[in-house]
Amino acid sequence: MLRVLAVDDEAPALGELLYLLRADPRVHSAEGAGDATEALRRIGRALESGQGGDEGVGGVDGIDGIDVVFLDIHMPGLGGLDLARLLGGFARPPLIVFVTAHEGFAVQAFDLEAVDYLLKPVRRERLAEAVRRVHELVHATAQAPAPEQIPVELGGVTRFVSVDTIAYVEAHGDYARLHTDHGSHLVRIPLSALEERWAARGFVRIHRSHLVALARIDELRLDGGATSVRVGDAELAVSRRHARHLRDLLMRRAP
Repeated sequence: MLRVLAVDDEAPALGELLYLLRADPRVHSAEGAGDATEALRRIGRALESGQGGDEGVGGVDGIDGIDVVFLDIHMPGLGGLDLARLLGGFARPPLIVFVTAHEGFAVQAFDLEAVDYLLKPVRRERLAEAVRRVHELVHATAQAPAPEQIPVELGGVTRFVSVDTIAYVEAHGDYARLHTDHGSHLVRIPLSALEERWAARGFVRIHRSHLVALARIDELRLDGGATSVRVGDAELAVSRRHARHLRDLLMRRAP
């Protein structure tokens, strides 16, 4: 079960969030802090007391006694993004879920590897989904890498898409279109940034306009000197610059 710290400078919002969290059967305990300074004091006390034991990330790879911090962004003094950066510097940081009235910080949340990004007023069903994601990550095996999430906008609502569901990415200037198992999403992240970030996850550049998950390539086609790949229903051109490297990667992958 989860040990939760919620941080918000607005007492009514904090009280409502704690009420909903404590009603979730996956939450062992939920404590509140009115600002980042109080949150750091609580985290310090948790470290000193050596809480944690067998449940949750505490004692595995989170701050002892705290599995996840539900964190407001706009607060007096130290803001939520700043606090998340500070926590990220710990040897065993807790997971982060942002809870905010502002939609414009999803990209920063992505950069800080937040598990989720909730908009106020928080709906019970949406909070339950965030708790489910945290619960799965906390109880995953220590060897399994956490699935990276990327924020996308759908009808004014921020959702997080798992990188594991992305087959290929298409460049759109300073934006990129993610082609997933369930549709496509435009995000304000350059293709070059995703190429560098996802190289270790098996994504390879095949053209100045396309980045492809190597495991999703179904066919490699050679036609009159031109090279292309089939990824699901899409056929994508491979530039001469990238063709030889791609063939080498696919040959090494073959049984």
